[in-house]
Amino acid sequence: MDVLIVEPEKVPRMASITGDLNSLQQVVGGYIEAVYPYDDPVAIVCHEEGKLIGLPLNRKLEDYDIIAGTFIVCGTDPETGDFASLTDEQM
Repeated sequence: MDVLIVEPEKVPRMASITGDLNSLQQVVGGYIEAVYPYDDPVAIVCHEEGKLIGLPLNRKLEDYDIIAGTFIVCGTDPETGDFASLTDEQM
């Protein structure tokens, strides 16, 4: 699955991950939570307790919230809702 990995104070980078639960948890450093703040078919996968455990603040999502710690931006399959690769345009 082709995604963007966004680390605090770094430029987002493209990466290919398997997309299974283990690989998602490994990237974010713990239990995952998915948020869908945009109209586009994308998800932000972040650490579920990032702010509670004091991970560094990363990015503000417009009027939504602030994400703490490393997070993943991935696509979503419109039919199943499953995580999917980002398209070239979404990247």
